[in-house]
Amino acid sequence: MEKEKIIAFCYDFDKTLTPDDMQSQGFIQSLGATPYDFWEETAKTTIKGNMDSNLSYMYMMLKKYNERSGPLTREELKSYGVGLRFFPGVMNWFLLINRFAETLGVKVEHYVISSGIKEMIEGCAIAKFFKKIYASSFYYESNIAVWPAMVVNYTNKTQFLFRISKGYLDETDERVNDSISPENYRIPFKRIIYLGDSVTDIPCMKVVTSYGGYSLGIYDSELSNSKRVERMLQEKRICNFFQSDYRENSPLFQACCDIIKKIKEDD
Repeated sequence: MEKEKIIAFCYDFDKTLTPDDMQSQGFIQSLGATPYDFWEETAKTTIKGNMDSNLSYMYMMLKKYNERSGPLTREELKSYGVGLRFFPGVMNWFLLINRFAETLGVKVEHYVISSGIKEMIEGCAIAKFFKKIYASSFYYESNIAVWPAMVVNYTNKTQFLFRISKGYLDETDERVNDSISPENYRIPFKRIIYLGDSVTDIPCMKVVTSYGGYSLGIYDSELSNSKRVERMLQEKRICNFFQSDYRENSPLFQACCDIIKKIKEDD
């Protein structure tokens, strides 16, 4: 019996789907701080403590919240995801892509691979569209965040691509390291489309591209920040780049439809 053909769309989150860091859209302000001051202090803490930058910001989130408002709960973190803003068209993007793929007899699954906070993403308006959300998260005791449970940084992001490809989606499933013939992968890399915006996405982009998949750079046209994704194209990290316009008939939407068609034809 022939295996079902599945295409995986894998997304970075901050500045790929949403125009700003998720922590800067309400959480930091609730601490009585500005995003600039919070990230500046976090950067100094990273250097002073010789810390992973993601562990540093998670430490600062807990420290500042506890000082101002008391213990941080899972529900509080999820509530800060409710107000996250998205680029034009993102809210309808997933259904439109799914419907287009269905016309070709192809199934699409959507995944997030983010250095942001998983609980916030779980609380946002588009969480329901993702088969799996891979992101940094906290460990809870009596529903109180006390320690990082998972830290996703730019280098270890790539493990989640292999989880998606091999089909071992649970973060603790060690079978992801098993030797499997590529033709037995649940979703071969040639059927993975990765969307990201910055240098922190380069390892994932390079892995996907190297294995025959498609990596697309996303930039916010309002910030005129296309140079970094242009450089990624020149360095062959990505196969193309687009403005952060996810609306139907946008260049990004059309390009993704063309990629879906090509994957269908190549199979």
